[in-house]
Amino acid sequence: MIEIVKGLKMGKLLLYLIPALLIFIGCSSMKTLTEMKKTADELHYKMLTIDTHTDTPLRFYGRNYDLSVRHDVKEDGSKLDFPRMMEGGLDAVFFAAFVGQGSLTDSAYAEVNQTATKIIDSIYSNVQKNKDIAELAFTADDAYRIKAEGKRAIYIGVENGYAIGRDISLIKKFYEKGVRYITLCHTQNNDLCDSSTDPDSLNDKGLSELGKEAVTEMNNLGMMIDISHASDKTFYDVLELSRTPIIASHSCAKALCNHPRNLDDDMLKKLAEKDGVIQLCIYSEYVKTPKPNPVRDSVVAALDARYPDYNDRTEEQKDLYRKEKRELNKIYPPELATVSDVVDHIDHIVNIAGIDHIGIGTDFDGGGGVEGCFDASEMKNITVELLKRGYSDDDIEKIWGGNFMRVFHKVENFIKQ
Repeated sequence: MIEIVKGLKMGKLLLYLIPALLIFIGCSSMKTLTEMKKTADELHYKMLTIDTHTDTPLRFYGRNYDLSVRHDVKEDGSKLDFPRMMEGGLDAVFFAAFVGQGSLTDSAYAEVNQTATKIIDSIYSNVQKNKDIAELAFTADDAYRIKAEGKRAIYIGVENGYAIGRDISLIKKFYEKGVRYITLCHTQNNDLCDSSTDPDSLNDKGLSELGKEAVTEMNNLGMMIDISHASDKTFYDVLELSRTPIIASHSCAKALCNHPRNLDDDMLKKLAEKDGVIQLCIYSEYVKTPKPNPVRDSVVAALDARYPDYNDRTEEQKDLYRKEKRELNKIYPPELATVSDVVDHIDHIVNIAGIDHIGIGTDFDGGGGVEGCFDASEMKNITVELLKRGYSDDDIEKIWGGNFMRVFHKVENFIKQ
């Protein structure tokens, strides 16, 4: 009987102790998370952080989008401005002068080259308007200097080699205007190479003869070659031909998300062997294969059908489409990948290619954004997740900029040799 009473008393004691223990464990975890956030703040303060691909010029080219004002992503869908860069501890960014793929004609080439040039000019003018808080950068070392001055560093890339048409000399003109990489193609084949998502992707011809000339010219100028969007054969052709390391400015690991835009394990290994770098994209559909959602998919398809040939639309029509898409997403929100999913890709790439060959290229304002890092203000959440998984300060510094800057320096130094 005494033993029974003792047992009952012990049971009652445990009823009190277990909740207390759970609260203690929870508080300990919260404290650890708080400490990690503080560590993330400290890391972002001292290390250089760079996002190697954003389409933010689509926001301000021909529009009244003020980069000095903090915008609300829920209101206008925008992902990046200077205040949010500061909040997220983001020091430097590549603004892409993006041109959609069109017809392969002389008149189309003239028009698209003019468009790319105007977008670049708009980057200059918008940075100039904010010269107290931002500055254009042209060399790898510029980013470190600009950060030390307390400003944001803005680099320029051209997304889609379609912008040069068949005129290789335009590569030098773009370089002279500050362009430091060209993404060889976009969603369809062009005269330089084949795309990973072209309707005729099964007939992958890789890099064309003109494309080979472009690679050589970019090497000679000290311009980085970006193979994001490129077909598999194009990737291997460029890797074999280029005399400098190459980049994938915004791509993911195909082993974790089987999308044609992503790089498979062999490509990751070969990229590392040539000392290149893959900058992880946080476009949700490249991070995690979406679950079937027939209702949402049909509504999106109906919207897209009302705006065929999107790239040929007027800016007003594009704005209207984007507005309707935002409203659609409110009613039928997509299921986004998470920061944890993003870092799963980093883990995989580190395991396959090594810690020296991974970086960050969000694709903000071009579709990029995941739960927990939906705009530039939330960039530190990636760092917190890396800390949770045991990455060292040195490793995190490599991921956030050190690896990319190593490649940037090598490409620059090639012409000095």
